[in-house]
Amino acid sequence: MVRPMGGNGDSFQIGGFSGTGLACRRGGRLVFTGLAFNLPPGGALVLRGANGSGKTTLLRLMAGLSGAAAGQLAWDKIPIDDPDAHAARLRFIGHLDAVKPALTVAENLEFWMSLWRGAGLNAGISQALDAFDMRPLAGFPARLLSAGQRHRLALARLMVAPAPLWLLDEPGNALDESSLAALARTIAAHRASGGAVVVASHGAAFVEDGATLNLGAFTPTDASHWSEE
Repeated sequence: MVRPMGGNGDSFQIGGFSGTGLACRRGGRLVFTGLAFNLPPGGALVLRGANGSGKTTLLRLMAGLSGAAAGQLAWDKIPIDDPDAHAARLRFIGHLDAVKPALTVAENLEFWMSLWRGAGLNAGISQALDAFDMRPLAGFPARLLSAGQRHRLALARLMVAPAPLWLLDEPGNALDESSLAALARTIAAHRASGGAVVVASHGAAFVEDGATLNLGAFTPTDASHWSEE
């Protein structure tokens, strides 16, 4: 099913995202095992767990940036076996902001937009600047931005290219109340368009009615889960 997103006539292919029997190793240690989730179109999944429980590891696995030791990811109940096709349907915002310091705020958005969907879509840039209160900074080189401003710019990337799946690692970090409200509105609009979001966060007040996945429930405790590999 294809549904429009935003006000620029953009659209994306909506589908459910799921995982079954997932396990992942890090540094020879089995971080989690037997993990499963089901994220429908318009859904939100909040990852909870202590530091080291594998929240970032799971997000990277969902993004196709690392492999699973066991289990299967699926899109619309079809196993994901094409990394490029999967990468095209998601946007991943991690701890690194991926901001280009030599470019201005607006030029960063133009770069990301041209990378994902071609040039000439200035309306999307304008909306992104307004949504995260970046318009006064549009002409500033990114190297002059504060940590919070850089993070807002990174989040504004979500608005300049449509994708059904957002994977966000601690997106509320370094944001003030106004920016958190902007993030909440952006996520709500994405979900209303049929998009889905996975958020790793210790506190996710900016996500309404999201399901919770506690990674601690999938943490192995048996010493046999350690490996020399």
